[in-house]
Amino acid sequence: MRRHFSHQPNVPGKGIVASYTPRFWALVVAIGVAAGLGAAVLTLLLDFVEDRSWSYRTGSFLTAVTHAGPGRHVVVLLLAGVIAGVGGLLVGRVRGSGAGEISDGLWLGGGRLAFWRSQARGVLSIVIVGMGASLGREAAPQLVGAAVASRLSEWAKLPAWQRRLLVACGAGAGMAAIYNVPLGGALFAVEVLLGTLTLPIVLPAISVTAIATVVAWIVVPTHPTYHIPSFPVTASQVVWAVIIGPLAGLLAVGWVRTIAIVNRVKPRRWGRILAPVVVFTALGAVSIAYPQLLGNGKDVVQQVFSNHLAVAVIAVLFVLKPLVTAACLGTGAPGGLFTPTLTLGVLFGGLLGHGWSALWPGAALGGYAIIGGAAVLAASMQGPLAAVVLMLELTHHADALMVPVLLAVAEATIVARWFGAPSIYSARLTVEEGEGKPEAAGPLQPEPPAEPPPEPPAEPPPAAPAQNDPAGPRPTP
Repeated sequence: MRRHFSHQPNVPGKGIVASYTPRFWALVVAIGVAAGLGAAVLTLLLDFVEDRSWSYRTGSFLTAVTHAGPGRHVVVLLLAGVIAGVGGLLVGRVRGSGAGEISDGLWLGGGRLAFWRSQARGVLSIVIVGMGASLGREAAPQLVGAAVASRLSEWAKLPAWQRRLLVACGAGAGMAAIYNVPLGGALFAVEVLLGTLTLPIVLPAISVTAIATVVAWIVVPTHPTYHIPSFPVTASQVVWAVIIGPLAGLLAVGWVRTIAIVNRVKPRRWGRILAPVVVFTALGAVSIAYPQLLGNGKDVVQQVFSNHLAVAVIAVLFVLKPLVTAACLGTGAPGGLFTPTLTLGVLFGGLLGHGWSALWPGAALGGYAIIGGAAVLAASMQGPLAAVVLMLELTHHADALMVPVLLAVAEATIVARWFGAPSIYSARLTVEEGEGKPEAAGPLQPEPPAEPPPEPPAEPPPAAPAQNDPAGPRPTP
């Protein structure tokens, strides 16, 4: 034991030497490969659905939907609503023990996910996102990676803490593979989903996400998601970041609470079919004037980064985009919130950046969008490190803005915690009526500390001899 001792707090005891067997590391490799293949297959499915729905073969998704006629907008989204409603009912009837959402299974269900139900939800999610639902595409590969990790952990009879670890790693691997963000996916798993950054936790996470990312390269491009120039840092951006950090935190609080509200009022029974049809059809009608509302928001983020959107359009999208995303989620349709949340933050930063540039010109407007996007994302996820690294990996050119990004991220996250807002992931926890509030799972504890043995009761001291006793001290019985 002495050979493995370390005073460094993130190296607890014997760590990986004591706890992880060769079977565990074999599962790490298998989960990484499965998550990468799942992301690749889902990417191909997304491309196919977008092509069939919008004749999208080259260019951007936004260009395809912009060139589509008004009737196509309404019809495609109407069909998406029908698929979301009927598919949601059918998925709910798929048998299997465990939760159907990662946050539910990881934080409330001991790391157990229903395998086939999760796979079905992932496929349904990617189909409706490809048809234009205002939800994130990362939910599908996350579900695939997490469900595979849950099934393999059960098969290998791993202890509960290792099962939870691998499920979180599987979710992070799915995110890493679909966006080509291996380090960001690992930090998402350990910081956001597990809430701990120690050596035994980090090593499996980065291994799984790296393997998944490499495997997904057979389909997923290796270039960054967003193409931006290198923005130099300026004094105006540092001052602006200090000012807008708390505002970004307040925006995140409102956004997360909106997600919590729509999660509580999801329709039941036949309303689960009617609600998606009504909401998605309305989205199709509104998208005739604002096609940027369709999809997860990736193209909107790119346009704001490159300063290709007018201020008036940014202001309108800043109001409408979170509303239509919340409405889509409120219908019970499966989907992610990562890119929609990033889009909200980028629109926020771009809008306020335009105003600030009128007062203090000289900085690139895309830099303000990066700072705002990172701040809102960090506060909404309650994961500042993951948000910063994800922004770096998504752009490959945001490192020069590190100081203003960190200032805004820190302030926004502090403000969000000050107001007690949950994250966009814990706000979606499914808690049945009467169960009360979910208890926090807390960080992993590989080896619970043993309780010290009870101390034996102290013996009473021998009685002192009585004074003037001629017999002297008496023996203790």
